[in-house]
Amino acid sequence: MELREKNVIMDEVAIKRALTRIAHEIIEKNKGVEDVAIVGIRRRGGPLAQRLANRIEEIEGVKIPVGVLDITLYRDDLTTLGLQPQVHRTEVYFDINDLNIVLVDDVLYTGRTVRSAMDALMDLGRPRCIQLAVLVDRGHRELPIKADFVGKNVPTSKREIISVLVKEIDGEEKVVIQETVDR
Repeated sequence: MELREKNVIMDEVAIKRALTRIAHEIIEKNKGVEDVAIVGIRRRGGPLAQRLANRIEEIEGVKIPVGVLDITLYRDDLTTLGLQPQVHRTEVYFDINDLNIVLVDDVLYTGRTVRSAMDALMDLGRPRCIQLAVLVDRGHRELPIKADFVGKNVPTSKREIISVLVKEIDGEEKVVIQETVDR
C-alpha cells in the first residue's frame, strides 16, 4: 500500500489564521489566561502548543506555561509499536494542579491519542479542567471525545490520512489529505 497526496487543505497562511482564532477562543472561553497552561502532545502538538502560547502572549501580554507531553507508554496499541517503542521526554515543568490545561494535538481522529494524553496528564496532577485544541478534526471517533477548539473540520474517508507538516519538524508548513493506493 502506498500514500498519494490528494489535496492541500491548509497552507502556511491558513494554519497561522486558524491558530490565531484558536488563541482568541481560548482567551474568551477562560475569561483571560490567569489559570491557563498549554500542553502539546509530542510530535506536532508540541510546536502547535508553543505557537498558541506565543500568540496568546502577543494578544494578552501574559506569558503562560507551555509544555510537551509524551504519551508513548499510555497508548492502548503499545504492543503493536514493536518490542522497544521510542519513548521521549515529557517536558511539563510546572504544577498542573488546579489549572485549566489546554491539550493541543495536530489531528483529532479516533480519540485514542487524546484519551492517552489525558491519562498521562492525570499522572502529573489534577487540573481544574482539560480543554482540547486541534488543528484538524477529521471525524471517525471511536471514543466520546470532542475538541473545544478546532482549526478546521475536514470530513474524510477511512482510506484517507491527514498529514500536518510543520517547519520545526518537517521543514515545511501545510496540511494535506493523502489517500492510500493499492499497488
